[in-house]
Amino acid sequence: MKRAPISRNVAGMELSAIKDMAMRSARVGGAASLAWGVPSFRTPEHMRRAVTEGLANDPEIGKYALPDGLPVLREAVAQSHLNACGVQVDPDQNVMITCGNMQGLNSLFHVLLDPGNEIILTDPGFASHVQQIAMCGGKPVFWPLDEADGWRLDLNALAGLITEQTKGIVLVSPSNPTGRIFSESELRQVGEIAREKGLYVLLDDPYSHFTYENRSRHFNLASVAEFRDNIAYLFTFSKCHAMSGWRLGYMILPECLKREVLKVHDATIICTPRVSQVAGLAALTGDTAHLAEYERILSGRRDLICERLSQLPDVFEFIKPEGAYYVFPRIVADHDDSYGFSIRLLEQARVTVTPGRAFGPSGEHHVRMAYCVPDETINRAFDRIEKYFRGG
Repeated sequence: MKRAPISRNVAGMELSAIKDMAMRSARVGGAASLAWGVPSFRTPEHMRRAVTEGLANDPEIGKYALPDGLPVLREAVAQSHLNACGVQVDPDQNVMITCGNMQGLNSLFHVLLDPGNEIILTDPGFASHVQQIAMCGGKPVFWPLDEADGWRLDLNALAGLITEQTKGIVLVSPSNPTGRIFSESELRQVGEIAREKGLYVLLDDPYSHFTYENRSRHFNLASVAEFRDNIAYLFTFSKCHAMSGWRLGYMILPECLKREVLKVHDATIICTPRVSQVAGLAALTGDTAHLAEYERILSGRRDLICERLSQLPDVFEFIKPEGAYYVFPRIVADHDDSYGFSIRLLEQARVTVTPGRAFGPSGEHHVRMAYCVPDETINRAFDRIEKYFRGG
């Protein structure tokens, strides 16, 4: 039987290496996985309780919500954004509730990209951004970070990457996979360039609550009111509220972008699940003690993984991450490429990491390790790595 042809865009894509390694890891009994950035924490009790009470008492909780989200949640988002950034936004004109930042960015790429249009991404950067741009017929343009200077943004290189086809620049700070916190000066320069060139800066924010001793250095470009027409800010509940499986986020958008995003959102998922929005409302309006507690625990895990890495100078070189919950060491042990190294580590040492090449050309010869997992998983992984490379 003759098979129907598959889209060239999809046929030419690969599954995210993060998910590929997670699936491979699941088939290796007892593997110690540092591959997937899923925080080990349980969703806080007051959020779970809000949903339990809603399921018992709210006859609407199992129904569709409005395409842009529950009005009460959009109002809470606007208030949260004002508190965090000092910028007033309109819940109806500027706030969009999403199924996490992945879905939010996917909608934005559909709105912004015609075939051949370009989006600039930091290199290394988040692997799934590359996939999404390609799936929309766009071209990812890699903006290499300066590894010799701790993965700093190279502003001198940015202007040369912008063409008539460029539609936007994606930034994640703290960065995935490097953990770099981009400076206020760097980010303001990006904002000025975007405004001058008529581009959008797409701010993907999963990790701003995890900045450790560097909190005073973290800067949100969405707090600059004069850039608001050129910025789409995306926040996810997945990491800081331990809600990765709830699939919930929000976007702060210029009104003209929200109108277009609504079309894509409605045509693909209709609405973000109401039950998740109930949990999100509790997250924004209830107790926030878990934010500091999660950051404290992750800070300890960061110290642990860096200590273990420092004991393997013949295997890895690394830069201590400033935020998020990843470390991105360079492989100095004998290897051909990061993918082969990662597969060998999984099959022979039962340790799962993500090959750095998945995060862009500059990621080759590195691996990403997520330290959002329990201490015992980190220690088990490094005990096995030490045994594999040194015997004993």
